[in-house]
This record gives sequence, structure tokens and C-alpha cells, in this order.
Amino acid sequence: METKAPGKLYIAGEYAVVEPGEPSVIVAVDRVLTVKLTPSDDLGRVFSSEYGLRPVVWTRDDDDSIQLEHRPFDYVMAAIAVTERLRGERGYEPRYFDLHIESELDDSSGRKFGLGSSAAVVVATIAAINDFYALGLTPTERFKLALLSTARVAPRSSGGDLAASTFGGWIRYTSPDRDALLEDLECNETVSETLGSAGWDDFSVTQLPEPETLELLVGWTGSPASTERLVKGVEKRTPVDSTSHEAFLAESRGIVDALVSAMQAQDASRTLELIRAARTLLQGLGETTGIQIETEKLHALCEIAESHGAAAKPSGAGGGDCGIVLAGPETDNDAIFVDWQAAGISRLGLGVYPSCGEADVCDSETDGSEAGDSGAFGSDASDSGASDSDARESEGGEA
Repeated sequence: METKAPGKLYIAGEYAVVEPGEPSVIVAVDRVLTVKLTPSDDLGRVFSSEYGLRPVVWTRDDDDSIQLEHRPFDYVMAAIAVTERLRGERGYEPRYFDLHIESELDDSSGRKFGLGSSAAVVVATIAAINDFYALGLTPTERFKLALLSTARVAPRSSGGDLAASTFGGWIRYTSPDRDALLEDLECNETVSETLGSAGWDDFSVTQLPEPETLELLVGWTGSPASTERLVKGVEKRTPVDSTSHEAFLAESRGIVDALVSAMQAQDASRTLELIRAARTLLQGLGETTGIQIETEKLHALCEIAESHGAAAKPSGAGGGDCGIVLAGPETDNDAIFVDWQAAGISRLGLGVYPSCGEADVCDSETDGSEAGDSGAFGSDASDSGASDSDARESEGGEA
């Protein structure tokens, strides 16, 4: 069996979204990571280019806990361990399986585009195990398992990339209290109990309409960024209880809320205005903290797009990776691409990965919860022609 999960791009709300309840806008893109699961005997293996020529091997001990052989605990193994723990709680007999991971979320040399491959591999792995055991998990349950898995590796990760990878399309997302959830999980509570704990109170996902008259363009600077390092740097320079931090959160919240309203109203001019406001906010954060969020190439990417009448900003934590552009029908997109190429910026031909519908519909027992249904990612029995994967890209805390 085979499951796929899409990559993502942040549109607005970066940095603020790491705080529980703070909103962001994210879009799922149509490059995917594929996980192929096959039954095995006596042990399990994970095959990925990230692990070199030899797979990661895992087994179970006498109390059914997952054990690794000579490998660090990473995103894939976290996803396996958390989902297997839930499987045991629900009374399903343990079975071994192999995972083969392939990805379209990096270039041919393995460089990361910043599209959230670590999130995609967690989401696709959980979907594959759900199908394998016929657990019947809803998309929201799969998202929650993905966040619990990711938080064990990168506790500051907001989970926005996981939400985009799970639900697809354009979404408004707010993060839960990950510290509370990890505490619940580690204080001898079951995974099942943690899925319903109060730590999720600030979590929300709302599907947004795709802009009808604006086109999403994506440029790549060729310089991978460490999201976790950037977020930690900003947090160190703006303590959570500081006036500047509260002011940043309030301004980000206002921009995102206005952007959501503009998108829901299909107000293209207002949407472009708010993308520019989101860029200005990130520029101010960079100046305040001394962290280079908008690099020289990201600045060029945005200024070129602006010179042709589009609106642009860095996507995610900045410091490299991608910039996003929203362009109206009057914009000469080809002229942007020519100028980007001259500036050493690569166009990524990305489209929007389709949504699975409103989050509450995705979470119903009649839509998206049947065994074998993988919600925003497809599930089938065919081989993927994608390139080898990234199983351990650090997106921890991205936004």
C-alpha cells in the first residue's frame, strides 16, 4: 500500500504561530512525499536516501515498545512509535512492516526546498500505518498523532506544516499547547487520552477558498534555511513576556485575520495589500532581533515581483528557502521569471494540492475516516516515480 502527503508553504503568520492560538495561513503544494508500506516478518525496516545504503531496522521488546538498532530517534521512528502505541491501546495485534520513502520535496542533489518534508513524512507514515492496521483514524486524529510524533523530536514545531499536509488546500491554522500535550503523553497517560486532552483547546483548522483571480508563484533562493535555528534566535531576542513580543503577536494576528476575511470575500486587492503588510512585519522583526529573515536573494525575489505589480514575501521563517508571490491577471509572470533567473533565483512550478473539504467534514465518520482513506493524501497500490526522500529535515518550530 502507498500513501502520499503534500508539501506546504506559509503565506502569513510565521513566528507568531508557534504560540498556541495564534493564527496563520498556509497552503499545501502539489509536490508530494510517498511512503510505500509492505508487510514483513520478525523486524521492520525503513528505506530512505537519508539513511544511506542501509535501512533503519526496528524491533519490539517484550512490552511491545519500539526499539531501534544503531540509529537516532527521528521523525519517521517517532511516527511509528506513537501510532504503534495507539494501535496497542486499541487492541490490534502487532505486525512488522517495511517502509520505502521517496520524495519530490527536494532537488536532484538532495537540497531542501523548504516545503516541509519532515512534516510530510510523518503524515504519510501515519496514514500508511493507519491503512495497514485498518485503524479507521479520522484526518484530525491523524493530524494529532503527527503533531505528538513531531513534538517528541522538535517540541517548538507549531504543526502548521502537518496541518497543511493532512488537510490540503489553503488553511487558517492555530496551534495547540504542545508543552501541555507532551506532559500529558509523558505522565503515563495513553495516546488515546492525550488525543482528547485540554492541550488541544487552541488548535483549529479552517479551510479557505482558493483565490479566483490571483496566481501563486514560488521562487527558490537555492539556500536551505534552518527554521529551528531562526525561530530559537528570534525567541531568544524577544522573550515571551516582553512588550515587543506581545506587539508582534497582536500585529500578526490582525494581518492574518484580515487576510482570511479578504480571501473569504475574494477581495484580490486587499489580499495583495495584506501580503505586503505581512512582509513588512517580518522585516521589522528581523530588524528588531538582528536575525536575517529576508536575505539578499529573498529581498531580490520580492522586489522583482513587486516591480511587476505582484505582492511577495518570504515564506516560513525566511533566512533562505522560498519566497511566495500572489499575482493578478495583469501581471506578466514570464517577466518575473526572467528577472528571477538573472538574479539566481529558481522558479518552482508548484500548484495547490487539493483540500479534503472543511475540517469538520474531514473529521466526520462518513467522510475521510474509512480504513484506507488517506484524506488529503492519496492511497493506492502503485509505485511512485519520485526521487528519494528526506526523512529528517528539521522544520522544528517553523511557524
